[in-house]
Amino acid sequence: MSQVSVFEERVLFSPNLPEEVNKLLQMAVAASHADKPLAEKYFKQAQQLDGSCLQTYFALYKFYFYQGRLLEAEREVMAALEEAARQGGFPADYRRLGREFVSWDMYVSEISLFYLYSLKALAFIKLRRHLDAEAQLILGIMRTLDPQDRSGASVIMDLADALQEDAA
Repeated sequence: MSQVSVFEERVLFSPNLPEEVNKLLQMAVAASHADKPLAEKYFKQAQQLDGSCLQTYFALYKFYFYQGRLLEAEREVMAALEEAARQGGFPADYRRLGREFVSWDMYVSEISLFYLYSLKALAFIKLRRHLDAEAQLILGIMRTLDPQDRSGASVIMDLADALQEDAA
């Protein structure tokens, strides 16, 4: 019996995920505790198999983040923002998007919500890298783009505020 056939699904990704991409992501998740290089290989293979699958970016940036590989996590978040914006037909640059927010409904689709979620992740990574001014800029834009806080960015905003208070 092959390893894949006895493999138990560990993470529920999007229900529309292509089967082969899901299989690679599941293998990556399974390997992520015991064999990080193998897990990374599977995550990257999933992304290469379907570069338009937003879940592959999400899985890879979370993997890097939890490894403390913040620069690589940030790189993957930026790639996720680019791909989501391409698919959603809106500007990838969050600064521009914040200036033109009246032109875009960020609640219109799963793609735009994914963009918001990834933007929140970018703010958190910036905080972890001690780039507080950049994190605050992103969080300010998030207040504009996501006034209903559907991405849950208020949690990161509260953390940023607490960090500023501690520094003062």
